[in-house]
Amino acid sequence: MRKYDYLIVGAGLFGAVFANRAKERGKKVLVVDKRPNIAGNIYTAQTEGINVHVYGAHIFHTNNKRVWDFVNEFAEFNRYTNSPVANYKGELYSLPFNMYTFNKLWGVVTPSEAAEKIEKQRKAAGITDPKNLEEQAISLVGTDVYEKLIKGYTQKQWGRPCSELPAFIIKRLPVRMTFDNNYFNALYQGIPVGGYTKMVEKMLDGIDVMLECDYLENKAELDALADNIVYTGAIDAYFGYKLGALEYRSVRFETEVLDVPNYQGNAVVNYTDAETPYTRIIEHKFFEFGTQPKTVISREYSSEWKKGDEPYYPVNDEKNAAIYAKYRRLADGEDNVIFGGRLGEYKYYDMDKVIESALALCEKQLG
Repeated sequence: MRKYDYLIVGAGLFGAVFANRAKERGKKVLVVDKRPNIAGNIYTAQTEGINVHVYGAHIFHTNNKRVWDFVNEFAEFNRYTNSPVANYKGELYSLPFNMYTFNKLWGVVTPSEAAEKIEKQRKAAGITDPKNLEEQAISLVGTDVYEKLIKGYTQKQWGRPCSELPAFIIKRLPVRMTFDNNYFNALYQGIPVGGYTKMVEKMLDGIDVMLECDYLENKAELDALADNIVYTGAIDAYFGYKLGALEYRSVRFETEVLDVPNYQGNAVVNYTDAETPYTRIIEHKFFEFGTQPKTVISREYSSEWKKGDEPYYPVNDEKNAAIYAKYRRLADGEDNVIFGGRLGEYKYYDMDKVIESALALCEKQLG
């Protein structure tokens, strides 16, 4: 006899949402994860009373009221608004690109002056049909903003020249002819009070969870426990990389506790010059308006992914899209196995989109 209706591989956001709703509908669920902790990449751990975003900063934002109502079942959210700062060789600029940015760059004080400056640079560049990220960025914000605030950061993040990156990566670049410092154009935004781990703990309350359990190493034994599998790991790993490994960018973090109450004055500071080796510094306490006597910072270094590293960002170019399409066909042929989430679908997902996707799967599977 199979003990569970669903085996869920991965205790991250997608797996936790599906597990919660499956249990709510009377299903027996087992969640396994190879990490020693739940919550996947949104895992937060306390250091000096500060909730540290161990796998990088996660700021919840959505326009979907259904998703917002869902997360509020498990956490109270604070009023944190994402307003990052860009540091270019010691010069500080507002992100998103707004009137503060344009005033600092060009001395302009009105939206019409800023728009005129961008239009002049766009025309000078002669780009009518952007073919890559560099051309797309220049056509949106002109050459000055691109050179100082986009080029170096993006090339560090992706490990490739901007001229070799697809234009779609930057199509939604927030550009504002106002003084609005809110990076996200979202109706709902915030950080769960007490951290994301606490939120996911509540989602998984009453559900069987096995940590430090590698599904792929124990596949036959675990598959025998359940009628259906929801797999949120890497799709190429599931199939033993037999069609080739999909490419990702990974991130390495250098985290340290500092004996000062305030290191940089903001939760997120991006370093946009090419010479600084890290892409940004996160000061974790400011996500929850912390007043602790010490502070915790993390420097983020982007790197090419290799087996054994944590995969973060899918490299969604034509080559990888073609490989993924082949894996997708294999996945569609698997009986009683559903592939979901960022790694299972080889797709960059914001947190709200992960939840949307998981809830949609619940409706399809559970009614």
